[in-house]
Formats: sequence, C-alpha cells, structure tokens
Amino acid sequence: MFVLDGKPLALDRPFEANGVLYPANWLRLATPAEREAIGVTEVPDPPTYDQRFYWGYTASGTLIPKDHTKLVGQWTNDTRQTANSLLSPTDCMVVREADNGTLVSSGIKSWRQEIRTACEAKVLTIELTQDTPDLASYITFVSPSGEVPTDYSYWPQYVESSGVQA
Repeated sequence: MFVLDGKPLALDRPFEANGVLYPANWLRLATPAEREAIGVTEVPDPPTYDQRFYWGYTASGTLIPKDHTKLVGQWTNDTRQTANSLLSPTDCMVVREADNGTLVSSGIKSWRQEIRTACEAKVLTIELTQDTPDLASYITFVSPSGEVPTDYSYWPQYVESSGVQA
C-alpha cells in the first residue's frame, strides 16, 4: 500500500502531491526512488479480518468481535432462509400432492427431509457456540477433503434416479 502525507493512495487513480497532478498509472510505473522523491512511501497492507464477525482491530492489534448474540440470530435466520430457498422449487409438488393426490417421489421427500435435518443441525451448532471466534470458526471451516456434512457450507444435493443432479 502506498501512503502520501499519512493518507493511503489507491493504485490506478490520479493524485496530487506538492501541487503536481500525477496520472492514474504513475504509482505503477514510477521507480521506488521517484516515489520516495515526492514523499510516497510503501507500507504493509493492514491485517485483514472477516467483517462478518469482527469490527476491526484495537490499537494493540487484537480483533474486536461483533456481538455474539446478534450474530447467532443473524446466522440462524440466514441458515433457515437458505434451507427455504433450497426447498421452495419442490414446494409445488408437496402442495399438488395435498391438493389432488399426485404423489411426490420418495427421492424428493427424502431429500427435503435431509435439507430440514441439515438446517436444524446447523442451527443447533450455531446456537451452541460460546463466542464470536467460535461461531466464525464453525461458519468458515471447510474440511481438507472438501465439503462434508459437518461443514456449514454443505447442503445435501438432490440426485434424480438417472444420476443427474437437479
């Protein structure tokens, strides 16, 4: 990151220094000596953090967590909404079965139940987290072998009898 007079400079954006206007590509094309001559310094980028769970860093460098109770409510709602979005394309089949007796395949019924079970397992795990770092760890973890049923991001996939995913 480049800094001039204590303010960060964005790459590929024109800027002004000491009354001189510099074009957008100047920082990329200038040598370190040319940048130093006008007072531009290069500093390490600030440490990154997951803004879904933290507000930023304190002056001493520790993360400032967001309110755990509010995050649990938010992630619980988001998880239930995701399950609802996955189920909604087949809702009409369930309504049709109740309305006129057209049967829903056992595969779809089984898959819908897997979605509901996965949702409630995720919600329970979210509610059992003790603090924000614990919640962040659960939400962001992906097992080394790829998505598995214990990962938050995993949702059961419906596979038609022909073996093609729907």
